[in-house]
Amino acid sequence: MARINLLPWREAERKRRLRELAAVAAAGLVATLLLGLAVHFHIEGLISNQQSRNQFLRNEISKLNKQIREIRDLELTKEKLLARMNVIQQLQVSRPEVVHLFDEMVVRIPEGVYLTKATQGGRSVVVEGRAQSNARVSEFMRNIEASNWIGGPLLMVIENKEKTGTGMNHFRLRFHQRSAKARNAAEARKAAEAPAES
Repeated sequence: MARINLLPWREAERKRRLRELAAVAAAGLVATLLLGLAVHFHIEGLISNQQSRNQFLRNEISKLNKQIREIRDLELTKEKLLARMNVIQQLQVSRPEVVHLFDEMVVRIPEGVYLTKATQGGRSVVVEGRAQSNARVSEFMRNIEASNWIGGPLLMVIENKEKTGTGMNHFRLRFHQRSAKARNAAEARKAAEAPAES
């Protein structure tokens, strides 16, 4: 005799498959969530690590900027000190030049020439005075040119006796103080010419 199974086995099989599918889906969802959380924490860790590195770099950059400002301040201070040292050195060098200037002016003034005013601006000197004649002024200019300490005379103004009403010519003359290099060159030139003349 044939046996007929009247139990709803297909329905039971379907329910079993649905339970297995639900279990697999739940396992997949849990695995996806766990993977997502792991990726999230990994990315958060990377971001946190990068932020800490960025903060470290910002701190180092601010330290370097501060050091750069200090270096610039030191360079400015150095430049100011060097400028002061140059001024002091120039004053030390020029101190005896004033003495030589007045000494040369006294030695180079010919008889019949009288100075009334002398002004100096840098290495340029302007003198005003009176002379008995134009020839005396010319002699004064030649004497200046022959000096090792002063030179380059330039007659700026000369007024004749008739115009001044003082019986003497009035003149204004500019010359310059020679630098040490120019003095050495002039002395060497004179020394070279001396044996040639004898």
